[in-house]
Amino acid sequence: MYDTVMKVKTEIKFIKLQNLADIRVQTIQEVNFAPREQLNRIAGLAWSPNHQKLAVASADRYILLFDDSGERRDKFSTKPSNPANGKNSYVIRGVAFSPDSTKLAVGQSDNIVYVYKLGETWTDKKVICNKFPQSSAVTALIWLSSGAIIAGLEDGKIRALHCKSNKSQSLYGVDSMCITLAPNTRGTGFLSGHNDGTIIRYFITNDANESSGRLIQHPVPPFALAWPQGGFCAGGCDQRIVFYDAAGRQMRTFDYSRTEKEREFTVAVSSPNGQAVAFGSFDRIRIFTWSPRLAAWNESATKDINFLYTVSSMLWRKDGARLSVASVTGAVILFESVLKRTIWQDKFELIFVAPSQLLVKSLQDPTQQMTIESQLGSEIDDVRIMGKDNYLVARTEDSLILSDLTRNLVSEVQWTGSGRHERFYFENPTVCLIFNVGELSLVEYGANHILGSVRTEFVNPHVISVRVNERGNARDNKKLAFLLDAKTICIVDLLTQMIIGQVTHDTKIDWIELSETAHKLLFRDKKFKLILFDIYSAKKQTLLCNISFVQWVPQSDVVVAHAQNNNLAIWYNIDLPEHVTLMPIRGDPLEVTREGGRTMVRSVEGPTEHTYFLDEGLVEFGTALNDSDFGRAIHFLEHLGDKPSAKAMWHNLAVIALEDGNLRVAHRCYAALSNVSKAFFLQQIIEEADKFEEGTGTPGIMCPEVRAKLALLNSDVRTAERIYLEQGHIEAAIEMYKMLRMWDEAVGLGEKRGYVNLQQLKEDQMSFLLSTGQEEKAGHVLEKQGEPRKAMILFLKANKPARAAKLALKTPQLMEDENLMVNVTDGLIKCELFEMAGDIAFKLNQSDVALELYRKGGAYARALDLARTVAPDDVTILEEEWGDWLVQRKQLDASINHYIEAGATQKALESAVGAKQWRKAVQIAKVLDEPEQIQRFALDLSKHLAFSGDINGAEDLLVRANLFKEAIQLLNRHGKWERAYSIGEKYLKSDEMRDVFVNLATSLEEQGKYRDAEKVLLAVNEPDLAIAMYKRRELYDSMIRLVERYHNDLLDSTHLHLARQLESKGKFKNAEVHFIASGDWKSAVHMYCSTERWEDGYRVAKQKGTEGASNQVAYMWAKSMPVESAVRLLNKLGLLDTAVSFACDSGQFEFAMDLCRLSGKPTDEVHLKIAMSYEDEGKFGEAETEFIKANKPKEAILMHIHSGDWQAALNVAEIYLPEEVSEVLIAQANTCLETHNYSEYETLLIRAQRPDLIVAFYKKESMFEEAMRIAEEHYPSAMNDIKRLQAHEKSRETNSNKNENDESKAYLQKAAEFAKREEFRKSAECLLQINSTNADAATVERALLSAAEICNQFLEGKDATSIATQLGPRLFQSKQIGPAAQLYLAADMPKEAVDVFIKAEQWSKARHLAKEIDPELMTYVEQQQKSRLKNEGNIEQLADIDIMSALDMLAEQNQWQRCLDRAKQISSQALHKYVALYAAQLLNNNDSSSALNLFLNYGAPPSEANFNLYKKLSMDCFALCEDQAANGLWKKLRDFLYKLFQSLKTSEYAQHTIVESIDSFLLIAHYYAVRSACRQVQSLQAVALRLSIALLRHSDIIPVDKAFYEAGIDLRSAGREAEAFVMLNHYLDVCEAIEDGSGLIDHADLASTDIPSSVPLPEEIHLKNNTDLHEEIREWVLAISMDQQVDQVLPIDDRGLYEASLGKDDVVCLLSAYPVRGRQPVTFSSSTRQANRDVWSKFSVAVKMSPSSEIADVIYFIEKWNGQANYNIH
Repeated sequence: MYDTVMKVKTEIKFIKLQNLADIRVQTIQEVNFAPREQLNRIAGLAWSPNHQKLAVASADRYILLFDDSGERRDKFSTKPSNPANGKNSYVIRGVAFSPDSTKLAVGQSDNIVYVYKLGETWTDKKVICNKFPQSSAVTALIWLSSGAIIAGLEDGKIRALHCKSNKSQSLYGVDSMCITLAPNTRGTGFLSGHNDGTIIRYFITNDANESSGRLIQHPVPPFALAWPQGGFCAGGCDQRIVFYDAAGRQMRTFDYSRTEKEREFTVAVSSPNGQAVAFGSFDRIRIFTWSPRLAAWNESATKDINFLYTVSSMLWRKDGARLSVASVTGAVILFESVLKRTIWQDKFELIFVAPSQLLVKSLQDPTQQMTIESQLGSEIDDVRIMGKDNYLVARTEDSLILSDLTRNLVSEVQWTGSGRHERFYFENPTVCLIFNVGELSLVEYGANHILGSVRTEFVNPHVISVRVNERGNARDNKKLAFLLDAKTICIVDLLTQMIIGQVTHDTKIDWIELSETAHKLLFRDKKFKLILFDIYSAKKQTLLCNISFVQWVPQSDVVVAHAQNNNLAIWYNIDLPEHVTLMPIRGDPLEVTREGGRTMVRSVEGPTEHTYFLDEGLVEFGTALNDSDFGRAIHFLEHLGDKPSAKAMWHNLAVIALEDGNLRVAHRCYAALSNVSKAFFLQQIIEEADKFEEGTGTPGIMCPEVRAKLALLNSDVRTAERIYLEQGHIEAAIEMYKMLRMWDEAVGLGEKRGYVNLQQLKEDQMSFLLSTGQEEKAGHVLEKQGEPRKAMILFLKANKPARAAKLALKTPQLMEDENLMVNVTDGLIKCELFEMAGDIAFKLNQSDVALELYRKGGAYARALDLARTVAPDDVTILEEEWGDWLVQRKQLDASINHYIEAGATQKALESAVGAKQWRKAVQIAKVLDEPEQIQRFALDLSKHLAFSGDINGAEDLLVRANLFKEAIQLLNRHGKWERAYSIGEKYLKSDEMRDVFVNLATSLEEQGKYRDAEKVLLAVNEPDLAIAMYKRRELYDSMIRLVERYHNDLLDSTHLHLARQLESKGKFKNAEVHFIASGDWKSAVHMYCSTERWEDGYRVAKQKGTEGASNQVAYMWAKSMPVESAVRLLNKLGLLDTAVSFACDSGQFEFAMDLCRLSGKPTDEVHLKIAMSYEDEGKFGEAETEFIKANKPKEAILMHIHSGDWQAALNVAEIYLPEEVSEVLIAQANTCLETHNYSEYETLLIRAQRPDLIVAFYKKESMFEEAMRIAEEHYPSAMNDIKRLQAHEKSRETNSNKNENDESKAYLQKAAEFAKREEFRKSAECLLQINSTNADAATVERALLSAAEICNQFLEGKDATSIATQLGPRLFQSKQIGPAAQLYLAADMPKEAVDVFIKAEQWSKARHLAKEIDPELMTYVEQQQKSRLKNEGNIEQLADIDIMSALDMLAEQNQWQRCLDRAKQISSQALHKYVALYAAQLLNNNDSSSALNLFLNYGAPPSEANFNLYKKLSMDCFALCEDQAANGLWKKLRDFLYKLFQSLKTSEYAQHTIVESIDSFLLIAHYYAVRSACRQVQSLQAVALRLSIALLRHSDIIPVDKAFYEAGIDLRSAGREAEAFVMLNHYLDVCEAIEDGSGLIDHADLASTDIPSSVPLPEEIHLKNNTDLHEEIREWVLAISMDQQVDQVLPIDDRGLYEASLGKDDVVCLLSAYPVRGRQPVTFSSSTRQANRDVWSKFSVAVKMSPSSEIADVIYFIEKWNGQANYNIH
C-alpha cells in the first residue's frame, strides 16, 4: 500500500520554513535542499480531528496554521510563562488539538502548558482559555480523544490536564525524563518512553482488557515510539526498530545498524487505524505495515529525501489520508496516503487511504467529509452510495459497513456467506433494513451489532415498521412490526428479541405503522379498512373504512387518515377511537408535518396544492403527556372545557400521573371527572404524604402508608398488605381487611402471623356475619370450626338445604336425626333439588321414594342403577324416558344410545340425524326396512355419505328410500354418469330421464362445468344441445370439435357463420381463425381492410393469399395513410416499387409521383407509365413529352412509328436520339414497301444510307433489274452477285414446273385484282389458297405475309377475326412469330397474340406485349410460364421467376432439404413457413422426433400461425412410448419449449393464451427430462417414481391411459401394490372407455387426489402395439383384486390427501413434482418456484457421484430457468 504512496505517484506539497515570514508552497517531484548553517527545527505538528487545520510549531515559537491543501491561513505567537524572562526564555516542546478541533494545547520548556481557543473559523480571535503550570519543563504532549491532555515532564512525571475543571493531576512518575508519548488508536490510553529505556502503558478509562504499568526496558532511549494495533514498537539510536506484542514480548526486529547512511530513529507515528507505522531518521522515512495473513509486521516502503536532514516530527491526519513530516531544517512535507480514488456518479469522491479505511468526500460541498473504517481491520472491497445519496454500504470479507452520511454514523456488523444478493431499504432514518433469502435484518446506525433478525417474505417498507427511541423520554424502546404472512402481523421487542404481540386478520394487509412510543399499531388491509391494535392490551378495533391515506402525526400520538369521501379523519386521543374529528378537504393528502409549532396536512388536487391545519392544542396534549409535562396538559384541559374528548383525556392524565407518582395532578384529574371518592381518598393520601415529608425530609411518595393506600386505590390489597407487613404493622393490615369487610383474609392473616387477638377477631367476624344476615357464611365458618349441627341449623335458616344435605351426607350422626332429615328433604324438594333429596332417601333405605325423586330430578343414571336392583322391568322404560329427557334439553347425540337400548329405533334415527351423528344414523337406517321410515332422512344421510366419499352407500340409501331422481342427481354430481343412466333406465321413464339429464347439463352449464355438461348430453345422445351450449357460451373451439365429430358436412359453413358472428362483435382475431378454417381467407382480409386493421389484413394476405393479394393490401394500406407514412411503411415492407407500379397501373399517377419524390426514387418509371397511358388514349403529343421525361426517347419514336407519324418520329430522333434516325427511315421505308411504293422506299433507304437493304429486297423479290439500277448508282460492290443470281434464276425458271407457277401466279394476280377493287377479304382469301402444293416455300411465305399485311391494314371486325383465325397458325407454322402476333393484334385477338409468343417460348416478348395490352394478361403469362417450367421440372429457372413457386415445387417433391436451404437464403419468414410445412408433414406421418429436431435446428418463431403446430408437437411427444423417447428426446423437447416460451414472453403474444399452454408443456417436459435423468442414477429411483405419480396431475394434457400405465408400472416395480392396483385398475377403465367410446369413467378411487376427473380420451390406447403387456396388466389387476391382504385404496397423509397431491396452499417441487414440505425449501432468485431441500441435496450428491449422468444438466437448466438456487440453511 504505502509503496505506492511513497513513490509520490500522487501530489506532494512541500512547505519550507526559511524564516519567520518566508513560507513557500510548491509542488515538486524531487526534493533537493542545500545544507544550511543554522537549525530551524520544527518543534511539533498537530492535525485537527476535523481534518481542516494543520498546526506547525516553529523554532521561533510561532504557531502556523495551514488548511487542508497546505495553504497558510493564520499565524500567532506563543507566550512565555513569565513575561519578564522574555520570548527567548523557552522553546515549544509539543502541540496537540482538542477532540472538537477548536482548541490547541502548546507545551513549553518553561514549565507550562497553554490551551488556546482557536474558534471554528480562521478569523476567530486566538485567546488562552487554560493555563497548566508544571513542576518542570514539558518534554512531550498529546491530547487524547477521551478528553484529557497528557504531558510528559523532565522530572519523569506524567500528568493529566483537564480543561473543564482547569485542574491537573499526576498519573505516575519515574526517575527518568519522559522523552516521548504515544497514544493508542482509540484514544483511551498511551505509552510513555523514558530516557532510561523504560516504556510504561497507562489507560485513562476502565474498560481496557489490558493492564497499566511498566512494560519493558528498551535497550536505548525510545525516541521513536508508537502504539499501533496488536502491540507497540520502538526505535532509537541503535538504528534498530523492535515490534512488541501487547505483553511486551518481541515479535520482530529490524536492524539497520549496518545499512549505509542510516542513522538513529528520532520519531515514530502510527496511522489512525493502527495498521501502519512510519519511522523517521536522517533523510529517510520508513513505512511498516501489518499483514493479517502472515500476522506479522513488514517493511513496505522507504522514502529517501535528500537534504531533509533529521526528521523532528511526524503526524498522520485523523482520516489517514495525509502524512506530514517535519525536519530540523524547517521543512514540512505533506504526503498524500491514497491507494485509489473513485468518483461515484459525479457526486462523491471515494478515497481509499488503507485497505480497511476510506474517505467519502462530497463533490458539491468539499467540506463534508467522512471516514469509513472497518473496525475488524478487514479490507473493504465494495462501496455503494444508496438511499438518495444519504447512505453508504461497504463490504468486507467478513462484515458489512453501513453509514448515515447525513449524521456521520457508522455501523459495522458481522456478515458472511450472503452471496451478495441482499436488498437494502433506507426508508427508516434510524435503522437500515437488509433482506436476504427470506431473512430481514435490522442494523441501527452507529451500533456495531445487528439489532434484530426475523424471517419474512414481505419486505415492502410499507409492511415493516421500526421504532427506535423515537421520542425523547422513550429510552430503550426498540420495537419492530412486520408481516409473518399476508394476514398476520408480528411485533417484536428488539431489546429482548421476544414477541410481544401478534395480530391475525381475515384479509391481506398492505400497510402497517407503529406509533412513535410503539404501544399502538395501525394497519390497513386490502379492502382499505383501517384497524388499531393496542399492543399492551392486545385489543383490535376498526377505526374507519375506505382509507386511502393514513399517518401518525410526528412527535405525538395523533392519527390522521383520509377517507374516500374527501374527509380527513383525525383522532386527537387515540385511546378513544370512537371520538374522531372530521375535516373536509380537497385533493389527496401527501404528508403530515409539524413545523414552527403548527401541524399541517398538505394535499394536492391536480396542479393545485392545499394546506390544512390541525388543532395544535389537542396535538400538544398528547405531546405533553409523552414529555411528562403535566402542568401544560392540565392547562390545556382546563381551557378545553366540557368537550366529549375531555373526559377521556382527564382520565388518561390521571392514570399517567399516578404511574408517575404525581398525586396532586391525579387529585386534580379525578376532581375534574367528578369522582368524589377517589378525589377525597387522594386528598387524604396527599395530606399524609406531606406530613411524612415534613417529618423525615424524604419525598412523601416513599411513605409506606402512602404506598399502601395507593395500592388500595388500584384495588391491589395484596401489595398493600405486603407494605404493611414489611413495616411490621399487622394491626394496620388487619384493620384494612376489616374496613374492606374481608374477614376471611383478616382471620387468615392472623392465623398465619400468630395474631395474639385471633380469638377475639373470630368472634367479631361471627358477630358481624350474624348481624348482617350472612347465616350461610356463618355456617361455613362453624363447619370449619367443627360444629356441624350448628352449621346445619344456620344453613337451613339461610334457605340453603343443599349445603345442609352435603353436610349431612358427610356426617353420619346427623342422618340419625329423623326430624332434621325431614326438614332437609322438604327444603330440597321445595328448591327442586330432587337428585340430592333422592340421595338422602336412598341413605334412609326408601328405595321407591328415591327412584321417583331421581326421575323427577332427571338423574336417570342413578335411577337406572337403582332400578336394576329394585325394579328390573322398568329399565327399558327409564332408558326411553332418559332419551326423551335428553331430547327436550337438546342433547340429541346423548339420547341415541338410550333409544337404542330401549328399542326405539325410529326415535334413535331422528336423534342421530338431529345431532348430525351421520355414521350412527346410517347404521341405524340400515336396520330399518320400510322406505317410508327412512325416506324422511335419506337425503341428509346421502349428503353425508357422499361427502365422506361413500357414493355407493349414498346411492343405495336413496334407492331404498325410493328417491330415484335424487339418486340420479347425486351420481351426476359426482360424475358417475353411467351409473346414473342405468338407474334412470331401470326406474324412470325415458322422457323423465331425458329431462333429468338435460336439466343436469343446464345446471352444470350455469356452474361453468361445460365439459361435464357435454358428457351428460352426449350420454343421452344429445350432441346438438351440447353444440348449442358451447355456442351460447361462445366456446367456439369446443363447438367446432363437436360439429366436426357429429356434423362434419356442416363444418365449413359453421366456421364461416362463426366468423361472421365474431366479426360483427368486433372479435377480429377469432373471426380470422374461423375464416381461414373455412378456406375463405379473402373474407378475413376484407374484414381487416374494411375496419382499417391493415397490418392484420396484410399478414393474412401474406400468409394465406397470393403475393399479388398481399401487395394489393399493402398498397391500399399505404393509400390510407399520409404520403410520408406511406413511404416509411412501403420501405419497411420492401414494396415501394410494387406500390408505384400499382399506382401507375390504376392511373393514380399523382400518388406514384409523391411516393417517388418522398422516397428519393427516380420518377422515370412513373413518367413512362403516364406516357403509355397517354399513348393508349391517343394523346401522342402528351405521351411524347412524358417519354422524354422518362428518358425514353426511343419509346416515343416507336410510338410515332406505330401510329404512322413519321415526321414526329424523325423530329424526336433528330433531337434526342440521332443514332435512331436511320432506323426511323428504315421503318418508314418498310411501310412504303408494304404499299408497293417502291420509289419512296428507295428514297428513304438511300436517305438512311442503306442501299444494301434495297438491293437485298429486290434480290429477294427477283427484281434484278431494279437491283442492278440501285447497285450501279449506290452499291457497286453488289453488282456481280446480282448478275450471278439473275442468271441462276433464269435457269431455275426454265426447269420449274410451269403449271405450279401458273397456278400460284393466278392466285397472286387474282389477289392483286381484288385488292385494286378494295375487296380485301377476297384478296386475302386468294392469298391463303397458295400453299406448298402449288408454290414453292418462298412464294408461300410471301403470300402469307401479304395476306397478313392486308388483314392488318384493311380488315376489321369479323372479317379480320376470320382471316386471322386461318392465317395465324400458318404464320406460326412457318415460324413468322412477329407477323403472327401482329396479325392477332390487328384482329383484336390479344390473348391469341400473347399465346403465339408463349408457344414460341419467347417469354420476354409475351410479358412485354401483355403489359402493353392488358396488365391482367401478365398473370396469365406468368402462370403459363410457371406451369411450363413445373411440367419440365426446371426448378432453377422457375426460381429466377418465382422463388416461392419453386419452393412450393420442391416441397411437393419432398425435396425438403433443398427447399429449406433455398428459403434460408431468401428470408427468415420464408424459412419458418417451409419449416412449419415440413414439420406439419412429419407430424402427420407420426414422426414427432424429427419435427422436434427440425425446430431445434431452424428455430421456432412466435408466430400465431404456428401455435397449433407447437401444441400438436408437444402433445405428440407426450404420447410417445418410453422406448420411442430415447436419444434425449425429453431434454430436446424441454429446451425447445423453453426457447419458445422466452420468445413468446417478449413478443406481441405475451398476453396470449398460448403462453400459459407452453408454460404448462414446459413444466411437463421438464418433469419427463428429470425422470429420464433420475433413472440413470440408482439413488434417484425413488424420485423417478415420484415424478411418474405426480405426472398424473397433468393427465388432461398427457394421454390419460399412458399416465396411469406408467405410474402403475413404476409403483408395482417399487413393491407398492395397493397404489399400483388403483392406478392400473383406472388404466383399464380408461382403456375400456376408449374402446367403447362412452367417455364415462369412475373417479371415486381418486377422490383424495388432485388428478383431474374430466380429461379428454385418446383415440387409441397407449399399448395398442403391445397387447400382450396389456393383457398381462389385466390379469395382474384381477389377481390383486382377489387378494384380501392388499388394501386396494390410496393412502392419505395428515392433510387428508394422497401424498403426491397438492393442497390449496401447497407449492410444487421443481425436482420431484411433489408438494414442498418441511422447513426452509430451496428457493430461486428470479422466480417463486421452490424445491424440497432433501431432494435438492440428493441431486447435489448425484452430480458428484455420477458425473456422466444428466443430473448436472437438470440442475443447470433449473437455475437457467428460475435463477440461482439459494439452498443455504438459515
